[in-house]
Amino acid sequence: MGQADTIVVVGSANMDIVIPVHRLPAEGETMAGGDLAFFAGGKGANQACAAARLGARVSMVAQVGSDPFGTALLSSLRDAGVDIRHVGTSSRPSGCASIYVLPGGQNAIVISPGANATLDPDMALRRLDAIPRAAAVLLQLEIPIETVEAVLGWSRDRGVRAILDPAPARPLSPTLLHQADVLTPNQSEAAALIGRSSTIRDFDDAEQAAAILLQAGPAAVVIKLGALGCLAMTAHGCERISGYSVTALDTTAAGDAFNAALAVALGERKPLAEAAAFANAAAALSVTRHGAQASLPYREEVERFLQSATALA
Repeated sequence: MGQADTIVVVGSANMDIVIPVHRLPAEGETMAGGDLAFFAGGKGANQACAAARLGARVSMVAQVGSDPFGTALLSSLRDAGVDIRHVGTSSRPSGCASIYVLPGGQNAIVISPGANATLDPDMALRRLDAIPRAAAVLLQLEIPIETVEAVLGWSRDRGVRAILDPAPARPLSPTLLHQADVLTPNQSEAAALIGRSSTIRDFDDAEQAAAILLQAGPAAVVIKLGALGCLAMTAHGCERISGYSVTALDTTAAGDAFNAALAVALGERKPLAEAAAFANAAAALSVTRHGAQASLPYREEVERFLQSATALA
């Protein structure tokens, strides 16, 4: 990817409403949590901010509401260095995510799509056509699925690398999967895509799942395995890339940090395994901090981390 080339993120922008809890409440139960916090988030906006912090030229295609949350979401994208000229305003409220964060950093999330649901295929394609020198497109599943499919087709027709983060987990058609160049599910998402009832537990499970997913048509499948690292597979072989040992405070946006870093490194023509190791480092750093976009590391932080950190055996 040249200096003038752009990573385009087509996806969601949400305000994350976060409450720390010691456990998740049972049905019908009211329980006390920690102090409420607001963080700019949404898988699309997170990935856009992360890629910009890692040094890429980034443009965002999205929808926000004409409300205070929408103003804050645009400000966060702008502050990260993201081009927001292709983010529109909807009459629906901005997307929101209610996030309960457990002591170990794991979380449970409920999303209200709001304005994200108004990003239709025609709107997204018109905005994509207005962005010169798009080198890669990053997609997730927090916008209408027909928009995701249309953007994948646009990317395929123009020879633009399309990286699909199939999150939140849902069944996807063979046609849609076939149009993605790089597919990046986590453990539960990979299991859902292959119709497996239990999650992916380890590298052996991931290798079996990646082989099935590769047959659906992507040029590469990268399965995120949390603290274990990730597995990367293409038709030419499979690599197991170890993760890094860190103290996790909040795993929100770790997958987004990973996807953005992978896109940036691939755009710099790094081999897939090297790009995945860079992505592992970005994700590892993000879980040591609270919040979504607030947790995303800058390029120099990732490079320092890679110089000093030791990968898990």
